[in-house]
Amino acid sequence: MEISRSTCNVSRAIGRVAWIAGLALAMSVALAQAPATQTGSAPTAAPPATTTPAPAQPSSTTPATPKTQAASKTQAGKKSGTTTPAKSAGPPTRYLPNRFAGRAGVYYKAVWGIDSLSVKWAESGELIRFSWRVLDPEKARVLSDKKVEPSLIDPQAGVSLVIPTMEKVGQLRQSQTPEAGRSYWMVFSNKGRIVKRGHRVNVVVGPFRAENLVVD
Repeated sequence: MEISRSTCNVSRAIGRVAWIAGLALAMSVALAQAPATQTGSAPTAAPPATTTPAPAQPSSTTPATPKTQAASKTQAGKKSGTTTPAKSAGPPTRYLPNRFAGRAGVYYKAVWGIDSLSVKWAESGELIRFSWRVLDPEKARVLSDKKVEPSLIDPQAGVSLVIPTMEKVGQLRQSQTPEAGRSYWMVFSNKGRIVKRGHRVNVVVGPFRAENLVVD
């Protein structure tokens, strides 16, 4: 009896060991298959979504033009109570009145047959140029007479200028027969620039005398 009991106990122990071994084998198989399943069932990562940038909307602001800028400045000036001064159309013109429009002009035309008398600086003031226009050649002939020595008198400077004579040219004056409608001239030496601009001078050519002429 005792032998049979011990035999039963041994068989039961062997059965338990076999069951435990089988359970361990089953668990190891399950564990071996688990990583493969996870690896195989891992979802594929989706590629990053690409977004197309929206086209830039054109600005609704109209570019400013000179007219719109001027209009805006005018409106701003009206709001602030100030006005922008208008620009002048051009540089101011210098008004040169006719110095011989009165009695003097009538006198020179009627007696000497000339007009448009002028006295100007020349060659930086080293020379003084006296010119006139002929209206009546017969009356104006004395101004072209070579035998008469002209002079320019400046009472303010206290000098009397004469016409210089060049070696190959002769006197610096026009002495040809005068013609109506043409202008003529003679030049006086002004060494040291004694006669200044703005001085009033007298031009004497024989019986001809023009007084109170302004040097330009």
